[in-house]
Amino acid sequence: MAVTLRDVARAAGVSPATASRALSAPDLVAPERRELVRRVARELGYRPNRAARELITGRSGHLCLVVPDLENPFFSAVAKAVQARARAAGHAVVVADAEEDPLLEAELVSHLGAQADGVLLCSPRMSPDDLADVAADGGPLLLVNREAAGLPSVVIDNRDGVRQAVRHLHALGHRRIAYAGGPPGSWSDARRREGLADDPGPRLPGLDVVDLGAHAPVFAGGVAAADLALAAGATAVLAHNDLMALGLLDRLRTRGVRVPDDVSVVGFDDAPVATLVTPALTTVAAPLARLGRTAVDLLLDPPRGDEPARVALPVELVVRASTAPPPTAPPPAAPA
Repeated sequence: MAVTLRDVARAAGVSPATASRALSAPDLVAPERRELVRRVARELGYRPNRAARELITGRSGHLCLVVPDLENPFFSAVAKAVQARARAAGHAVVVADAEEDPLLEAELVSHLGAQADGVLLCSPRMSPDDLADVAADGGPLLLVNREAAGLPSVVIDNRDGVRQAVRHLHALGHRRIAYAGGPPGSWSDARRREGLADDPGPRLPGLDVVDLGAHAPVFAGGVAAADLALAAGATAVLAHNDLMALGLLDRLRTRGVRVPDDVSVVGFDDAPVATLVTPALTTVAAPLARLGRTAVDLLLDPPRGDEPARVALPVELVVRASTAPPPTAPPPAAPA
C-alpha cells in the first residue's frame, strides 16, 4: 500500500498541513522541522502525488528543451548540460527533436510548453514573427543560440568565431577561402556570414571569400560543398559545423585531395569527433556545456529589469592538423 502524506505526518509527529508545507513550500517551515519531515518521507519511501503537487505549487517540476536535430553533436552536448543543470535545481527535462522543421518547432513549444515550467528553444528555425507569437502564447521561454527582439537569450559569439578562423587561414597564406554555409533560416549561419563580411579589406589584404551557398548541416552537406570548393579553386574551406567539415574531409580524400597539403579545412563547434578523425580537425570551439548551464540558470532565475537578459559566450579557435600553408600551385582535383 502506498505511503500517504498523512503517514509521513504521523511518523514525524506533525500535522498533515505542516508535512505538506515542509515538502512543497519549505521556506514556510522551520529548518529543523522541515528536515525532520523530509527525512521521514525518505525513510518511508513517500512519493508525492504529482497532480496534487502541481496544484499546490503551480509548477510541474520539469522544463522543455526543443532542438533542431538531436543527432547533431552541438545539440546533444547542449542537451546533456541542460539536463544536468536542471536536475541539480530539482527539475526534469523533456527533450524534443524538431527535425529542422519550423512548423514542428512551433507545435512542440505550444504543446509541451503548456505543461512545463519553462521552455528552452535551441537554434530555432522559426521567423522572428513566429517566435514572437509562440512566446506570447505560453509561459517562460528562453532562446539558446538565437537572438530575437524582446526575448531573453544566450548565444555563442558566432561572428568572432568566423573572424578567428579567417585570420588564422590568412596568416597561413591562404587568399582564396570558401565558406560552406548552413541551412537557410539559420540565425547562427547569418551571424557567421556577417563575420566574414567584416574581415576582408585593409586588415586582411588580398583575401577573397567564396560563398558556397547553403547546405544541410550534416555530413552529406559537407560532401556536396567539397566539390564546389574545388571547382572554385579555394585553398581553404570553413564549414558551418564539424559534421559538414567531416563530410568535406571524406569527399576531398575520395577525390585525391590531401588535407592540409592541398586544401585546409576548418570546422565549427569542436565536437568530440574533431580529435578522432585524420587529420585532427582545426575548429572553432564553442562552450556548449556552459551554453546549456547558462540557459537553465537564466530561465529559472532571470535577472530583474525591464530588458530581457542577453548573454554572449566567447569562442576560441583550436588549431589542429587540418590547416597548413597553401600549396604553391592550385589544389589538384581528380575526376569525380
